[in-house]
Amino acid sequence: MLVLTRKVGESIRIGEDIELKIVDIDGEQIKLGINAPKHIEVHRQEVYEAIQTENEQAASLEENLMNIFKNMNTP
Repeated sequence: MLVLTRKVGESIRIGEDIELKIVDIDGEQIKLGINAPKHIEVHRQEVYEAIQTENEQAASLEENLMNIFKNMNTP
């Protein structure tokens, strides 16, 4: 993991299209501004994990439904 030190108002670039800017620091809380193309998804870690869990559950449900329908069509 690359660790960089920045002050309020300073930025970090990721490639040509993504900029992370330190907007504010208040104690242990840091506000980040993120400029990225619309096709790049940006989520907080807990939101990303919730999305992954929901996707896994949906895939499992779809697989279960397909098995049920397959078994219904089997004589």
